[in-house]
Amino acid sequence: MTRYVLKRLGLMALLLFGVSILVFFLFALMPGDYFSSNRQLTPQRKAELRALNGLDQPVPVRYFIWLGNMLRGEFGYSLVYNRPVTELLGPLIGNSFVIAFAGFVLTWAIALVCGVLSATRQYSWFDRLVTAGLFASLSVPSFFIGLLAIKVFAVDLRWLPTGGMLDTASSSDGFAQLLEIARHMVLPVGILTFLGAGALTRYFRSGMLEALHADFIRTARAKGLRERSVVFSHALRNALLPAITLLAFELPALFSGAIITEQIFNWPGVGRIQLESVQTRDYAVLMTVTMLLAFLTILGSFLADVLYAVADPRVRLLGSRRAA
Repeated sequence: MTRYVLKRLGLMALLLFGVSILVFFLFALMPGDYFSSNRQLTPQRKAELRALNGLDQPVPVRYFIWLGNMLRGEFGYSLVYNRPVTELLGPLIGNSFVIAFAGFVLTWAIALVCGVLSATRQYSWFDRLVTAGLFASLSVPSFFIGLLAIKVFAVDLRWLPTGGMLDTASSSDGFAQLLEIARHMVLPVGILTFLGAGALTRYFRSGMLEALHADFIRTARAKGLRERSVVFSHALRNALLPAITLLAFELPALFSGAIITEQIFNWPGVGRIQLESVQTRDYAVLMTVTMLLAFLTILGSFLADVLYAVADPRVRLLGSRRAA
């Protein structure tokens, strides 16, 4: 197992290197830069600033300079905000990660429970209710359900704040500040969970239905095992395998979904900065955010492979045979 994990880590590094080449050269092909879009600068001043920031050099040279700086932990300098990218994005990434991680945990927990109960109680009122919620989750756009939630829970009922991370002119600190942040997180995390749990519940439900009708489940029941043991120890373990495949896409998808949700609820994350970097051609910020999403995708694929080996003994057996 250790050898398998080390091999996967090496492949992750090579894949991330290839992605960095592709992303950098694609951004380099985009027309214009931050200075060319500034109409207040003269052509001579634009040329001086481009040379000062190394934008006049060939693309391969710029890539290796950027790669060397990135390996040292230096992700460039934001020309729009006149700050290093790490100082600019550090707190914002943490804010985005909070709601993305909370949505990720709740999405998997709710999808697992609803998928298992819906499959074990097929065609019941609970199964029909879950199916209706599933299709609603897949059909409703995120911006629409977000604005509707603000209208109902923040404007009409006044149960929750309309947006932001803290109340206006808030002076709370310590545990009181944590409670205030948690209160502001309810709507964005709830929207992320609602939008993400639908597709995942469908995979859990279909996987459980397929496993419950398999021959080994009939054998387990014929041996006199309890229904709870049959469902959770035998059927669920096999039903997890298709859902594990989605893990490679859930991490970046939740982070991307959080970026959209941040715009609706005015959450201070990387969403607004990323959109502004596209409009202003602030490539240092845009490259950093894009590479972060690529890293999350590769990390999700790695975790899915490891969880496959944990959940399915046949993967471990195949790995041991190859090692031999």
